[in-house]
Amino acid sequence: MIYDLVVVGGGTAGCAAAYTAGKLGLKTLLIERKIHLGGTITSGLVIPVMKSGNNQINTSFREALTTELKRLGGQTTFQNNSGWFNPELAKIALDNLMKEANVEVFFDTHIIDVKHEDRLIKKIKISKEILSVSNDPLEMEQKKLSVSIGAKYVIDATGNCEIGKICDCRFLEKDKEFQPVTLRFMMGGVDLKTFSDWIIEYDKDRNVTTCEVIDGEIHMSTAYTWDKDRKWALEPLFADAVKKKILKRYDTNYFQLFTVPGMPDTVAFNCPRIIDYNNSLEVKSISKALLLARQNIYRYLNFCREYFPGFKQAYISNIADMLGVRVSRRIRGKYIYTLDDLKSGKKFEHPVVISDYPVDVHSNKKNSSTLKTYSEYQLPLECLMSDDYDNLFVAGRCLSADYMSQGALRVQSSCFSMGEGVAKHIRSLIQA
Repeated sequence: MIYDLVVVGGGTAGCAAAYTAGKLGLKTLLIERKIHLGGTITSGLVIPVMKSGNNQINTSFREALTTELKRLGGQTTFQNNSGWFNPELAKIALDNLMKEANVEVFFDTHIIDVKHEDRLIKKIKISKEILSVSNDPLEMEQKKLSVSIGAKYVIDATGNCEIGKICDCRFLEKDKEFQPVTLRFMMGGVDLKTFSDWIIEYDKDRNVTTCEVIDGEIHMSTAYTWDKDRKWALEPLFADAVKKKILKRYDTNYFQLFTVPGMPDTVAFNCPRIIDYNNSLEVKSISKALLLARQNIYRYLNFCREYFPGFKQAYISNIADMLGVRVSRRIRGKYIYTLDDLKSGKKFEHPVVISDYPVDVHSNKKNSSTLKTYSEYQLPLECLMSDDYDNLFVAGRCLSADYMSQGALRVQSSCFSMGEGVAKHIRSLIQA
């Protein structure tokens, strides 16, 4: 079977690309290695989707997802940001959108090889574990089924650029260009009224702690880091917890929590941020990060129960099933985007992203992270085009950009736009 477009990776960028291609009439296959779509939103619990400016382009997919989640009761607009999503309902919303767009989806499916000739990808070989109690001799002997899929065009939206790696594409990453990874989690059983009433009085800084009642639901957020860029209201509590050995000093490097639409007794955490073992391309490093993170999460539970009113009955309700990776492989594209391009607001003939999201590069050292805002900038389509293959595109954090500019472009809003923009371009190529 030959598809107009095969999208590998059903995360933010991949879903946007597949949905857009399907709506434009392309015969589209979306391949996902997990059993649901959403990537960082669902598996990674990376919520909310941050705003990226008032002049964004290629926003139709995000609008469709927002509308569908609103219909399901899993979306709200808080602090002028419509990207507050319920990660569990997002799984259902994304299924619904792919069905609407006539996108074929293969779940629990892995790429085992790619056939290419000259500068073209011809076929993708996939495998799927057989989950069956059948005694069929073939199933007993062959633990896997495999099949080759033809593709006119391929989008690598795997985050780590796995298709590009199999095809031996050139990459831009350098040694030590890593950022701390994060393993997000949620707590249920929280008395949000008690907690929000307390925190809004305890912390008067509205750039850190916010709270609103929207459609009868409490929505709020608060944070603390060990960086000294501001006076953090929660600092005395963290210092006391370290003194009493409820937390380790290590645990205080980054802490953030917020509410979740449709979950009135739940808060989601953007932590722990793991400042060691950050080579996300090495199994050994990732494994150590996961082991360390889950111990941190349990200490956070004890901390919240001890210091936060409303958390006496709190419990860990969900731990992300993937690490939040900020940077890994970055493909060498037709154009390599640079920090100078971003800072100057350079204009391009074929922009796929328009954003003003800050350069957000996390560090494993105190007072060394970067969060710097510049004027509005554009990302050109050519940064999503492989320089080694004529029918291979990328979307997401593996784009062709230098380390610092990627720190501004990796966020979910921009990934949505990348996926949508590159799908529109592929449709124009097929129609030509």
